[in-house]
Amino acid sequence: MKDLSDAHTDEPPLSGRKAIVTGGTTGIGRAIAVLLASEGVRVFICGRDPDHLADALERIREVGDGAGIAVDVARPADLKRFFDEAKAYLGGLDIAVINAAIPAGALSEMTEEEVRYAIATDFTAYLVSAHAAEQAMSADKDGPADIVLIGSMSAHVLGPGSTVYAAIKAGIAGFAEALRRELGPKGIKVSLVEPGKTGADMQYPDIPAEEQRRMIHEETMLRAEDIAVGVHYLLTQPRRAVVQQLSITPRRQASE
Repeated sequence: MKDLSDAHTDEPPLSGRKAIVTGGTTGIGRAIAVLLASEGVRVFICGRDPDHLADALERIREVGDGAGIAVDVARPADLKRFFDEAKAYLGGLDIAVINAAIPAGALSEMTEEEVRYAIATDFTAYLVSAHAAEQAMSADKDGPADIVLIGSMSAHVLGPGSTVYAAIKAGIAGFAEALRRELGPKGIKVSLVEPGKTGADMQYPDIPAEEQRRMIHEETMLRAEDIAVGVHYLLTQPRRAVVQQLSITPRRQASE
């Protein structure tokens, strides 16, 4: 028999783990939820649109086990209800994928109300979700625990049309690194995934579906499933190792 002890490292199994995915009804979040469910992870998702939720759950249940609710994570009561129902359904929590986000553009082109809502969804809800996840994970110290924050390459590719979104995602990048240092000693791994341009509903109306398909074919845009594979990679690293930041960009993408 071949000795493969130095040919590969151990890969912790995902089967049997319990995960929440915010923004898990479309795009990147949906792709992550489907992949995790296919690996034997029990998942609980949320999204704002009940129709998108039903569609995502139908697909998740074709490959695994999952449930979810329609909520707006920008509303504190909705976010609390999501975590309460998730913990009741899952019976605990050991993976939190914090992904729910909306587009935001140039500061001068947004109303004050739009700016506040973008911050509430894309930043405040991220931090509060991470807090709720940490509380749930710390209450049950048995086994592995992971928090995965889905950021964006927009944090580094700064342009005049993305001032609000870039500011939020740069804040998430700093938060993720500091949180990794805070929670690592407690047994909770924290990772940041920063996708480049990825096909999703979030790209509408700037990039219609047909244009997205063309860009994916030309490899100037990623599929949401590409990001899900990245999340799978970091969740299956040995417990001693943390993928602190994973940037995934289209091979032929020159700029954001």
